[in-house]
Amino acid sequence: MQYLRPTWDEYFLMFAKLAATRSTCLSFPVGAIIVKDRQILATGYNGPPSGSPHCTEQGFCYEGLETCASNQAMHSRAVHAEANAIAQAAKHGISTENAIIYVTLEPCLSCLKLIIAAGIKQVYYETQFPGNAKNPVIESFYDQNLVISKEIKISHEIINNAVFSLSYPTSVVKNL
Repeated sequence: MQYLRPTWDEYFLMFAKLAATRSTCLSFPVGAIIVKDRQILATGYNGPPSGSPHCTEQGFCYEGLETCASNQAMHSRAVHAEANAIAQAAKHGISTENAIIYVTLEPCLSCLKLIIAAGIKQVYYETQFPGNAKNPVIESFYDQNLVISKEIKISHEIINNAVFSLSYPTSVVKNL
């Protein structure tokens, strides 16, 4: 039996995916992890600001609006996962200079600007953000080397291994 060990990128993206399970957004559950020197500095997931009712609890984003995606005129109440992770780091006095952020959804333009302003130099994401393709502002940030962005995937073998590890007690003696 071969021992499966995730790459560092797979490892941190799995943490971002786990953070996304805390999301209270009905449209896009998103998770983010800020990492520096292979250490997690902060995590975030999307949902309304602290103290505001969760969309998952009330069953809608706004009264009469089942999901944010069903009406583009009204913006989501959610604070994005990247913004929440950066805010968590700031709240606890943790520098994000030269850090990496792993996100389950490619950052929107607003979050990308925040990421750059926070000194984060690399963005690794799992899924492309709808509408980001060919955005001239986003492309200019990449062309100016303000931030590096890359889509990454977790191998099926690593996912299956993670599911197995989450399904059963992990810290038990294995018969080799």
